[in-house]
Amino acid sequence: MLDFTNPKQLTLGTFLGMGAPMAAEIAAVGGADWVLLDLEHGGGSEDLIGPTVVAGMAYGIPTLVRVESPDRIRIGRALDAGASGVMVPRIETVEQVLDVVAHMSYPPFGDRGVATYNRSAKWGRDLSGLTEKSKAACIIQIETLKALENVEDIAKIDGVDLLFVGPLDLSFALGTPRDFKSPKFVEATTRVIAAAKANNKVAGILAADAALAEIFIEQGFKFIAIGSDATLLAGAISNLVTQLKK
Repeated sequence: MLDFTNPKQLTLGTFLGMGAPMAAEIAAVGGADWVLLDLEHGGGSEDLIGPTVVAGMAYGIPTLVRVESPDRIRIGRALDAGASGVMVPRIETVEQVLDVVAHMSYPPFGDRGVATYNRSAKWGRDLSGLTEKSKAACIIQIETLKALENVEDIAKIDGVDLLFVGPLDLSFALGTPRDFKSPKFVEATTRVIAAAKANNKVAGILAADAALAEIFIEQGFKFIAIGSDATLLAGAISNLVTQLKK
């Protein structure tokens, strides 16, 4: 299993939004290093975290979860279900990030609710997580102007493992909707990468296709999401139908 929190290691994955744990298996056999269950924009809910984690485990890849809000209970639910990392959207300030980091670990390191009858504790058979900081990755999204303004300070926070650019939101915020080659967008993403590198953190981003992913990789991003289960399926069907109807 590749370490997606290693700043020197390129990893590739995809978002899962169709509400089907089987998609994690398909992504895994297709070569994905990780999958990310999207509860912010996807069609599933928290009850899919456990089955998706298990599906990924069967093929040796981690399941990450994007929660819909930074609330303690939402992050805790994802961790209890076995998520290897939690991505938190719409974060803008150092104070908000510090709260998120606290939600990742049990006391005295944080304020995660303590329970052991869950997957993360192997149903009570592994209590090591109760006495140490969380090993699950903390992924903070940089997708607003305020988050970009604070990115250097956010990157310095102990407990943050990965800075993830939400390209659509950030491009809209910059006034260059969906123009990922605009000077403004490139300058912004370069700033995120620099902040990550300066603090030995990973910089990540979502790419709609391989061509855009290659540009992002060349720029310095190490954690690349290639579309989603839905967009990849739609693209494959569209290409096939278009080819056969010529």
